[in-house]
Order: sequence, then structure tokens, then C-alpha cells
Amino acid sequence: MAVKFKRVLIKVSGEALAGEGKFGVNDVELEKVARQIKEISEAGVEVGVVVGGGNFFRGRTGGNIDQPTADYMGMLATVMNGLALQDALLSVGCPAKLMTSIEIRDMAEGYARRKALDYLSEGKVVVFGGGTGSPFFTTDTTAALRAAEIGADVLLLAKNIDAVYSEDPKDNSKAERFTELSYMDIIDRELKVMDLTAATLCKDTGTKIYVFALAEEGNLIKVINGENVGTLIQ
Repeated sequence: MAVKFKRVLIKVSGEALAGEGKFGVNDVELEKVARQIKEISEAGVEVGVVVGGGNFFRGRTGGNIDQPTADYMGMLATVMNGLALQDALLSVGCPAKLMTSIEIRDMAEGYARRKALDYLSEGKVVVFGGGTGSPFFTTDTTAALRAAEIGADVLLLAKNIDAVYSEDPKDNSKAERFTELSYMDIIDRELKVMDLTAATLCKDTGTKIYVFALAEEGNLIKVINGENVGTLIQ
């Protein structure tokens, strides 16, 4: 089957790498993510990945630490996850490069758009760590920004839930499941798919968003093949 998307940006939360433990990196979950990414890369899809850092530290929950400092600590957490994901990809035979928005020369290459595009065209998975490099922005916004910068066909939001719902289905079993929404639906109804800055940026740049559950093995290649396993936002 011909793939529907040729270049994608995947947003992977830190929690997806932590598994049930919710903290740190779980080797089994990490390998599952890496193998799914490898599968679509081998299908000819150019893949960028933005990783979150919530399994180590969240800037907005920094307590008495001032916001910019807490956000910088969160950026470092995303670099830790980026290193882990890069290593996992390489270990399963998938070429990968970690690029960071904050300079950490001994650990990763600094982010440069043209270089990232070169790596993508060479078939390497590019992992983007360090957030935007500035405080007050989430990794959702980073994902929307990088997706626009690399010209991704779609921003794939890997969630712990299989689609966008009118409300949390855990709290309301009758919550409506959406297969397609508009950007304004997300913004006006505050559906909590991503932060509003990220949603607005996707709207302004025309970046499609697809929400799906990465934890279900095989879902990523299904999305790439155009199967309906989540919610499309455009």
C-alpha cells in the first residue's frame, strides 16, 4: 500500500517512554516506540520526532522555582529523552540524529533547519530535543514549529488515548469520539488536544494534525497508510 504521508513530525510524550512507572525511561516501551518509527522509516517516510520531558520534569510544576528556570530544566529533560530515543533507534538498526535547540556539543548536534532537512532526505530519523530553546513554550508548540519548518505533511500527536473526545471518556463513557475536526473546533471548544499556541500555529501554517494512540502497536504504520485510527484536524 502506498503511504499517505511522505514526511511527518511525531510528537512523543515523555510519559510514552516511561510506561506504567510514569517516571524515567522504560526499556520495553522505548524499544516499542523505536520499532514503530523504524517501520515507517523503512516504508520510505521521512520522520522527525519531538520528545517531551514530563517523565523527568515539567516546567509548569516547578514549585518555587521561577518559571524560566523551571522551563530550562524541562528542556534538559527532553534532551535526556532524546538521547534515549536516538540510542534506541540506532540499536534497532534505524539511522537517527539528535539535534537540540540548546547547545550541548558533547551530546548532540545543534539544531539547524537546513541540516535537519539534509538528514531527513538521507533517510535518517531526526529527533528534536530542547524544546524551542526559550522558556514559556511547551513541547506541543515545539512540535508545531518544527513540523512547519521541515514542511511535514502532518503533525502526528501520539497520545495515551486513541482519538479526540468531547470530554475525557474515562469520566464520561458517553463522550463523543471525533474522527475529524477543524482547527477552530480545537481553539473555540478548548478540547485540550494541545496548547492553544501550538494549535494556532498549526492553523496559521496549515499543518494538519492527527491524534492517535502510539501505545497500540501497529497504529503508526496504519496512520501512515491512511487508516482511520484517530482524529484528523485540518
